[in-house]
Amino acid sequence: MSVTQQFIDKTKEILTVIEQQEEAIQKAASWFAESILAGRMVHVFGSGHSRIMVEEMWPRYGSFPGFNPIVELSLTFHNLVVGANGQRQAMFLENVPGLAARILRNYKLSEVDTALVISSSGCNVVPVEMAELFAESGIKVVALVTSRHAEKSRSKRADGKKLTDFADLILDTGAPAGDAMIQIPGLQTPVAPGSTVGGAIIINSIKAETAKLLTEAGRPPKVLTAEVNVGAEKAKELFESAYDEHAHRLAKLYESVGYSSYVSTNDLVPGT
Repeated sequence: MSVTQQFIDKTKEILTVIEQQEEAIQKAASWFAESILAGRMVHVFGSGHSRIMVEEMWPRYGSFPGFNPIVELSLTFHNLVVGANGQRQAMFLENVPGLAARILRNYKLSEVDTALVISSSGCNVVPVEMAELFAESGIKVVALVTSRHAEKSRSKRADGKKLTDFADLILDTGAPAGDAMIQIPGLQTPVAPGSTVGGAIIINSIKAETAKLLTEAGRPPKVLTAEVNVGAEKAKELFESAYDEHAHRLAKLYESVGYSSYVSTNDLVPGT
């Protein structure tokens, strides 16, 4: 059997794992739809290569506003590999306690918000602290992990807690421990990871379920759509209106940052 066929077969196994999570996917979508219908946002965070899943959620074709993609370049910019802005620094920063709090300091969170935190191992400090801080704010947290990998991995936190310890709902990419899925004769280490495949399927399943719920509630989402589907004029209209809606939703997260309560634009009481 070719290695390509082996990878395809492993991907089919991932699909089976995801099919078994349909009810959990629908639950996540129901929580996210509630936040969006309330005029708030779903915070989506991933460091390292988990950033791919954040960008898969929004913004891209077939996506819609309501999601706040939190992507820190210092944690996710791998292109230079070594030297300034290299991978070593990103992997180091991913395990610096307190960084998550500095990131979330930029937003005024609400219990109406929800969150999706993505980490294949669920063991690096920043995503774990992200989930912890969301939970402390009364926000429902959905964790997207690779269960077999997370179970065998050691937490980088001093207390040993993992992302799943702060999650209200756990979704599994279905990939194996170590992520790489293919063994090649003569090569000691496996190649070709599977968490991106499984993660992308789950992300888009959640997205579709959420769109269905929003539409059924009489609030169909403004979906970024290609010209080939709706024509140039409609595609442009959707892009502009979707980005405008994103801006308006995001503005709500900024308007009272640093204040204990929001009274009006002219009467803000400094918080402690």
